[in-house]
Amino acid sequence: MLSHERFLSAMTYKGYDRPPTHYYTYSAPEINDALFRELRVKSHDELLSALGVDFRYINLSYIGPELRKFEDGTWEGLWGERYMNYHFGTGSYAETCYLPFADIESIEELKRYRFPSADWYDYSGLYDQCIRHKGKVRLFGSAQNPDFINGIARCRGVEQVLLDIGDENEVYLELMRRQFEFLLERNRRALEAARGEIDVMCFGEDLGDQRGLLMRPAVYDKLFAPYMRELFAQAHSYGAYTMMHSCGSVYRIIPRLIEMGLDILEVVQTDANEMEITRLHDDFFGKIAFFGTMSVQTTLPFGTPESIREEVSLRKKLFRQGGIVIAPSHGIQVGTPVENILAMYEEIGSFDRWAWQHRLPARKSS
Repeated sequence: MLSHERFLSAMTYKGYDRPPTHYYTYSAPEINDALFRELRVKSHDELLSALGVDFRYINLSYIGPELRKFEDGTWEGLWGERYMNYHFGTGSYAETCYLPFADIESIEELKRYRFPSADWYDYSGLYDQCIRHKGKVRLFGSAQNPDFINGIARCRGVEQVLLDIGDENEVYLELMRRQFEFLLERNRRALEAARGEIDVMCFGEDLGDQRGLLMRPAVYDKLFAPYMRELFAQAHSYGAYTMMHSCGSVYRIIPRLIEMGLDILEVVQTDANEMEITRLHDDFFGKIAFFGTMSVQTTLPFGTPESIREEVSLRKKLFRQGGIVIAPSHGIQVGTPVENILAMYEEIGSFDRWAWQHRLPARKSS
């Protein structure tokens, strides 16, 4: 089966030769480098081909105002925030170091800031990108679409945003509105430019932590759901599936997401409370698809190749007719053994180690 056929069969529960799979290229650079060496590849495209990844991202070209880079090594983001690399010994992560809206107390103060525009992107190459990846599953968007919590927290601070949600702060609500309108228009232009060739529109909103939801469902219904309904409806109107990234324990809000029009829940953090894979299957099979589920917290970094194969086999058995994309539950973290990663893709059936070593066509999956 071609990747596109495999995915559609998974989404319509018609069975497949193997489950679809994915690899997050934003895994730790150290992980990417280790896989490059092990598989003797030189680019992310070659890596995705080696692992048998079924998905490819379609991206816009940025043509807006220059995003500045500073002498101290920091750099500017789309909303005026600044980032730096924080090192933790064996690796590093980019984190915000300047929050432009941290001390804003009124909507009036926002008038002095420049906000991003859909005009800052070139949409002309989207259709050609889609055609170039014909046969693969074409994704557009990201976990930052709209990501009202994390996205605004990178400009205002995590603690402040949580307080904002609690007291429905007018500044936060105005930032939500501006972010939504910008993304709704950017998504519309992208969907039109792609001429129906985008298969999945990607969205994101981290709604849970390890224990449960970050807010009461009633708060989500009031502040977030109206925006997400419109974004989902827009994607569906162009024939695309909807996929939303959310870390954490979100079991109790999944029925709402289904009712709102969500087709695929990503990344499915099975270590979080109430998110066991068997429970998700029993309660939601046939109602929503799951994307990810292979823990980057426990299973992949601390398991053995044998235990990882068992976890993959369980998913293949539960979802043998469809409803799942088996993949890491996020970017793979520093310290994860390469052998564990390859064992996952081998058991999924997308990676044939012997064939790759000999650069031969993959043997047919059993």
